[in-house]
Amino acid sequence: MAERFRTLALLGKINHDDVNQTLTSLYQFLKANQYEVLLEERLSRQITCDQQNFMDVVELGRRADLAIVVGGDGHMLGAARVFARYGVPVIGVNRGNLGFLTDLSPTEFHEPLLQVLQGQYKTEHRFLLEASIYRHGELKSSNTALNEAVLHPGKIAHMIDYSVFIDNSFVFSQRADGMIISTPTGSTAYALSAGGPILTPQLNVMTLVPMFPHTLSCRPIVIDAQSQVKLVISAENQDELLHVSCDGHVNLSVQPGDEIIIQQAAHKLTLLHPKEYDYFNVLRTKLGWSNQLY
Repeated sequence: MAERFRTLALLGKINHDDVNQTLTSLYQFLKANQYEVLLEERLSRQITCDQQNFMDVVELGRRADLAIVVGGDGHMLGAARVFARYGVPVIGVNRGNLGFLTDLSPTEFHEPLLQVLQGQYKTEHRFLLEASIYRHGELKSSNTALNEAVLHPGKIAHMIDYSVFIDNSFVFSQRADGMIISTPTGSTAYALSAGGPILTPQLNVMTLVPMFPHTLSCRPIVIDAQSQVKLVISAENQDELLHVSCDGHVNLSVQPGDEIIIQQAAHKLTLLHPKEYDYFNVLRTKLGWSNQLY
């Protein structure tokens, strides 16, 4: 039997009128249905509630049974990196643009959310990437990404020289604007804009998508998600300010000669959907695909 939830974490984009309206409606609805609601501390100026119920996201991860995130996919990504570490499932209320990860309507969430809370839902497990920067063999920084890890220059239209290794086997050296290493979750995000394939969420693979490579022969590569990807930054990139971005939120600084190791993270995100959720319907709706002719 599917799990039911009693202690709920409520998060959302701050200082946004539409989000604030939805957060307030959600909070009142959940309290009226006798759920314990814990809130991200940054919402303390937006929602009237006992101060003891406001806390940082780490404490929310320790105490909540389920996290409800109000916003767009970007806000979901930030929450996912935290709650995946604590094994707390996440569901999203869409107050963004596309909303690939946020299923619930901001105005008609009541019935589908109540069904989820009572144990009627679909579950998906999405893996994350861990990106680590090594300098002279020493770990300098690391972070996780649900969508993608991206090697890119600090300046627009500056190319990077780097080499790619998969499981320590040399693949190619390349001069390009950067490299996107994407999960199936991220295949409909930045990687798609760069010409990468759409990967269904159940696939245990990741894709390497070069960004504007200085050759016509370079194409995206799909590899097993258990593989380790290593990017070695050429010493030719002197005086270049380079970064690895995790989901576009976290920037890790990179220097010439550094090694970037990208591999599957130890923890996964548990993403919940209403019972009627259909991935291909989401693709049709969000990407503007046509419906059946017959």
